Amino acid sequence: MESWSVDQVCSWLRQRNLGELVSKFREEEVSGAALLALNDRMVQQLVKKIGHQAVLMDLINKYKQQKHGLQSFAYICEAGSSILPDISGEKLKLWPARCRTCSYTLPNFPYDVKMVLGEKKYPDHSMRIRMVDCLQADMTKYLAGSLYPNSQQYNVVVGALMQAYPFLNEDGNGFLVWKRALKDRFKYVRRAIEDNEQVLKNKCKFGHRKGQSRKSSCAENKPYDIKVHKEEEPPYPDDAMNVHINWLKEEYMKTLRNWKEVNNKMNATLQIRRKMICDKTPLKDILRLFPFLRCPYQLFREFQLLTHMDVYQKTVKILEIYSESILSLNLVKNNPINTMLQENLKCNTEENVLKYMKTTAACLLLPDVFGDDSSLFAAVNEEVKVLTPVLEVKNPFNVNSCRFALYVEKQEVAQLSDCTTALAALVAAFHVFNIQCPSRIQRTLKFLVSQIFEMNIPQAFPPG
Repeated sequence: MESWSVDQVCSWLRQRNLGELVSKFREEEVSGAALLALNDRMVQQLVKKIGHQAVLMDLINKYKQQKHGLQSFAYICEAGSSILPDISGEKLKLWPARCRTCSYTLPNFPYDVKMVLGEKKYPDHSMRIRMVDCLQADMTKYLAGSLYPNSQQYNVVVGALMQAYPFLNEDGNGFLVWKRALKDRFKYVRRAIEDNEQVLKNKCKFGHRKGQSRKSSCAENKPYDIKVHKEEEPPYPDDAMNVHINWLKEEYMKTLRNWKEVNNKMNATLQIRRKMICDKTPLKDILRLFPFLRCPYQLFREFQLLTHMDVYQKTVKILEIYSESILSLNLVKNNPINTMLQENLKCNTEENVLKYMKTTAACLLLPDVFGDDSSLFAAVNEEVKVLTPVLEVKNPFNVNSCRFALYVEKQEVAQLSDCTTALAALVAAFHVFNIQCPSRIQRTLKFLVSQIFEMNIPQAFPPG
């Protein structure tokens, strides 16, 4: 706008239904730079109608706020930016990842959310919660892990959302509604930090009222008092938690589930669930109390609550980037998976089916690319024999009869729809259930995790 000519300013006025002002602006030779320099007194002299004055000043102020917000949210590409492997021939060459842009870009929302937004339909409550979760996780990542954005940063993110999907600004109050929802989400995420024992001790030590109100006798407690109290906490759910857990178990048995309330109950029981997992509670007991961890969506959501990463979307991207290159490697040419793929490719001509089969093959060949033990990654048309998270795959290249399932400790945890969901579930299972990765599959999992978290991959990591 700063470089606009007088004619461009006049054209902009017509687009904003302010055509009555064109003659006056042309007479006064108001260019783009002059437009941004206008103050209230100048506008009153130029424009007679109060309504037009208000609209014009509002448009100018919004432009200035948006510009200032984008500048404040700009960030510099990290010196040690991610390095993405480029698979070619029999070696993995490393190239710098694409640099970040300086203006905020919305994250990739879940597929069903993008479909609804693409149809310009206002999302329901459950979808709005998931959108806010995505925005909060994305903002945290760009803020280097900080959970305390300033007002300008909130404005930039919500402004980008309104610009991309104007229909979300229902009744003209959409900006404030979404900003409030995003702020509330950050407050919820910060709650665990505020309740941390060490934080409460520090608050009491320095006379913070909020800390004193949560523990009335905290100021008089000695460090060993707090330690003893922490050790006496029950390792299993109390009565209040049992209400949520019983509801989850009952809801899991229903065909039509209230996913909004499921999300709320899973959030409310997160801390006790993490404590049980860290205390090495048997998996069957955890799944008995929290059966929704058998649902891929909730498994991915749990991963996102822990890491602020959308494991499914990142897995989709990984397979999109590397599938063709993996299949072209000489070291997988005589692999049984590749042989099975080639036989099935001859029997099909549909483009979608061919793409599905190639992606599945690339997924199953990953351990062979990195020289790992494929039996710790997937049991293809075989019985699962390992205790660590592993995929059971039946008829991988038959679209009508293929079956994917996630197994942990030789028991089926989740049934999965395709190889992408299966691969994402495998990575999520190691993190959600706090399971150490076996050394014989470590390089494959390390590669996947490094891509999901956009970390540097050591030069010596991929096998030659």
